[in-house]
Amino acid sequence: MSTLIKWQSSKITNEDQQPLLEVKGLKTYFHIDGKVSKAVDDVDFTVFKGETLALVGESGSGKSITSLSIMGLIPQPPGKIEAGSILFGGKDLLKLSDKEMMRIRGNDIGMIFQEPMTSLNPVFTIGYQVAESLMRHKKMKKKDAYRKTVDLLKLVGFARADDIIHDYPHQLSGGMRQRVMIAIAVACNPDLLIADEPTTALDVTIQAQILDLLLELKKEFNSSILLITHDLGVVAETADRVMVMYGGQIVEEASVHDLFTQPKHPYAIGLLESIPNMDRTVERLHSIPGTVPPSDRFPEGCRFEPRCPMAMEKCRLINPELIEIEPNRKVRCHLFGK
Repeated sequence: MSTLIKWQSSKITNEDQQPLLEVKGLKTYFHIDGKVSKAVDDVDFTVFKGETLALVGESGSGKSITSLSIMGLIPQPPGKIEAGSILFGGKDLLKLSDKEMMRIRGNDIGMIFQEPMTSLNPVFTIGYQVAESLMRHKKMKKKDAYRKTVDLLKLVGFARADDIIHDYPHQLSGGMRQRVMIAIAVACNPDLLIADEPTTALDVTIQAQILDLLLELKKEFNSSILLITHDLGVVAETADRVMVMYGGQIVEEASVHDLFTQPKHPYAIGLLESIPNMDRTVERLHSIPGTVPPSDRFPEGCRFEPRCPMAMEKCRLINPELIEIEPNRKVRCHLFGK
């Protein structure tokens, strides 16, 4: 498959990696007006030490809710983690108290949120917002925290870091605010960095700079990345493995190379066919018909069945299991079941 993007060559294999984060049977539901929205429904995956794992899918597929579940940031009510476990360094995050999660959040697990303008507090300076994490988690004195903040802002590409610490979020561009969010996320050298759509609403040049920065910081701090995105170009450039999510469930899991050369699930095939192809000229790009169904109205059978060109009668009645069809390759589809 020849496209406008090239995947990176992955040297990481599951056999020689240690698990850092293990999500097992995660179910995060929302109870609103008597309806149950199954935003994340029986999700399993592992992030290994030193790897970048991408979680990809359309808006409404459950990607961000998965990340918020890991961080313990689901609003309760209406949200509730109904079942499952989230093991981080051997500890089940779902069994920790709010105080214990606060120690992990920002210290061991950093997160870059989707919208830096709404994530940054408009009434505090950039310097204070970066230094706050250091003072809270590393118990640094204010003077030392601000000195470290200047170093962090230089690390993420600010030439005038000594001046930027006095600025407020509204004084910075979108790309600059995103760099501040990254500085906050990596301030305490986290083992895991969760990046939720880190390049959304940024122009292509700034996107490339942000992605390069994330990969540099991953090496600098020897951390793992869980990258959440709808952009397959971003996945191809940065990830080692990829999980395709649809309707609150993982429908395919593979190495980036395998997914881009031989996608298995009809949804993954549709996503890749939607990418412009340099080898042919077409009047209109391919698109997947329909939209992701609301999470309170999923079909009884396969959740992709109403949009799937390969659907069978069995697909309408039974939701397939996620099965391993070859080493390190999983698919949720009746085409590969028994």
